[in-house]
Amino acid sequence: MFDIDKWQEIYNTIRKNPLRTILTGFSVLWGIAMLIVLLGMGNGLANGYVHEFRDNALNTVWFRSGQTSIAHDGLQPGRFIQFRNEDYDDIVREFPEIEKISARFNRWGNNQMVYKNEYGAFNLKGVNSDHREIERTIITKGRYLNELDEAESRKVAVIGKIVKETLFKEEDAIGKYFKINGIPFKVVGEFYDEGGDNEMSIVNIPVSTAQKVFNGRDYISEIVFNYGTADDIEKSERLIKQIEILLANKHNFSLQDPRAMHVRNNNVEFAKIMTVLWAIKMFVWVIGVFTIIAGIVGISNIMLIVVKERTKEIGIRKALGATPWSVISLILQESVVITAFFGYIGLVLGVWVLQLISKMVAGSDGILKNPEVDLKVAIYATIILIIAGAIAGFFPARKAAKIKPVVALQEE
Repeated sequence: MFDIDKWQEIYNTIRKNPLRTILTGFSVLWGIAMLIVLLGMGNGLANGYVHEFRDNALNTVWFRSGQTSIAHDGLQPGRFIQFRNEDYDDIVREFPEIEKISARFNRWGNNQMVYKNEYGAFNLKGVNSDHREIERTIITKGRYLNELDEAESRKVAVIGKIVKETLFKEEDAIGKYFKINGIPFKVVGEFYDEGGDNEMSIVNIPVSTAQKVFNGRDYISEIVFNYGTADDIEKSERLIKQIEILLANKHNFSLQDPRAMHVRNNNVEFAKIMTVLWAIKMFVWVIGVFTIIAGIVGISNIMLIVVKERTKEIGIRKALGATPWSVISLILQESVVITAFFGYIGLVLGVWVLQLISKMVAGSDGILKNPEVDLKVAIYATIILIIAGAIAGFFPARKAAKIKPVVALQEE
């Protein structure tokens, strides 16, 4: 039942000791605000790392040739390993369980591209048709490369958003011819890539065309494929090992040579990052919870002081017939009021700080992305804080309820 007199008494008690109340409440405010901000920053960090994987499927594997560093089978170290078309064909034939696979013929650096009076220097990739799904390429206009383009070594190109804006401006690029290092190519598609401007400053052409036009013989730079799901780490690792054995036997290098061939498994990389992020989140929770506990302990101590100061008053109440519960409820309500009020302010402050940080990092390519906290988590944390405040006030309240009127009236 709502007792207006009791609430007025609580208000008067708080008003008489404003500094003590503020200092006590500040520890609670700071604890909940720190928890909200730390949780939000942890989520922002997780979002940032996940964002780094946005332009490639999580189940993507890269094989890139390197240079031997270990003598093997009578051959000296320092040999360059060069992947060829037959390596790609062997993998396709021997491992039909691979979902999407593409060879890459990369030409990084100064590829002069010209359309009418506009020109620019962009990176070039010779790829297969499956490359679209592997790179999560978003076609915004036209089409992507197909198997017929590869089979006939057509001089067709799919250009990134930055390439289109640089060379063609507002003009429709589809069906138009432009020159790559003096050789005309027809634009058949435009694409957008969530990897950012670097990924959208690339021109994709059929790998067979790239090899013929740019004197690449049958060389390829990388072999990229998708396999399984992001959870099939052990399965993908077994497949990778089998492919490593195949390529090591073909190119005569040691499987223990770390430089002969470079392999990257997105599944493993992503799992490692998620493990680190989980540890960070647990650390954040531990720090936040202990900060709140420190605030709760502070409230409990202050309530003990309040009980000590009001010992005579409590004795008079009991002498006039006040029940132990009425004494307990008075102390409890004061504790809960302080905790709830300052906890709510801490919640609002924490959310406001996160919004400010979110605006500051919006649009940047940093590792912090959308630092935010689940509203349910924030509300649950505040509710738990209020309950903890009640528990913190219970022990001083129980001590007050046990005071005998005679003893309390003799207290000086």
